[in-house]
Amino acid sequence: MTEPLLAHPTANGRMYARSTTEQPTVPSAAGSATWRRLPCRRTRGHMAATALSKDPRLAGAAGKPAELRAAVQEASKAAERYRDQAAERGTRVHHYCEQVSLRALDRPHELDAARRALTQHGEEGFAQRFDEWWDLYDVRPIAPELTVWNSELGYAGTLDLIATIGGRICLIDYKTKNSDREGFVKALDDKVVMQLVAGMKAQESLVDPHAGEWEAWKYGKEPLLLGVAVGQTEVRAMRANPAVLKEHWLRFCALRRAWEAGLAADAAGRALLPIGPPPPPVPAVPAVAAALD
Repeated sequence: MTEPLLAHPTANGRMYARSTTEQPTVPSAAGSATWRRLPCRRTRGHMAATALSKDPRLAGAAGKPAELRAAVQEASKAAERYRDQAAERGTRVHHYCEQVSLRALDRPHELDAARRALTQHGEEGFAQRFDEWWDLYDVRPIAPELTVWNSELGYAGTLDLIATIGGRICLIDYKTKNSDREGFVKALDDKVVMQLVAGMKAQESLVDPHAGEWEAWKYGKEPLLLGVAVGQTEVRAMRANPAVLKEHWLRFCALRRAWEAGLAADAAGRALLPIGPPPPPVPAVPAVAAALD
């Protein structure tokens, strides 16, 4: 994904400020929705083992502990490398999608450069499939990369696109996805519904980040919430089920409060303190000796 101007990486995850001259004060909607998500140890272990098996140094490392340790340490970083590469790819794809919207709005854009960047990484298929989807759905953009704010619950976020499709207002979240062996783009995670409903529940949208100017949110009257999986082989749009929006909003609210409670717990001090054994018991004084005394 792209980096909105008012979003800042912090020790507590990505947070948003009200203007370019202020400090960030609220967490991102996406960060709240994935608060302290535990890594999948099985997946990380599999990726590390796969990376190690493909390391050309492995065959010659037998009987050489130092070389073997180096190969193992390098393989252990496979999950982090994959995460970083996926994030960089997602940024390139999101940037291209944004440039398509800007061109359609007759605003300054970098569409050619964005497409070249995808081509240089062997990712032009994302652009080709996205262009096909854009034309097929007759997407008419209103506002790409729009930052929104909810003061009541305390969060902000950036919607990938607000557009009309078939005459309906749509809030759209792009997700860059791989394709399976049959060429179908992989399924979206249900958490995209939480992120979209958090966007729908915004109270303000950004007008000028430098001046800190915001306006009342205008797109919360029953828009279509679309998660759009963008792949090299196809693009698939999925609509959030209106019947489950309330439950996903309540789940998001709970996660947002859990994020805040987690910060408070971390700041409160050490949760566990050492404790020594109890003192030895005092020997009882015999009753007769006590009476003589």
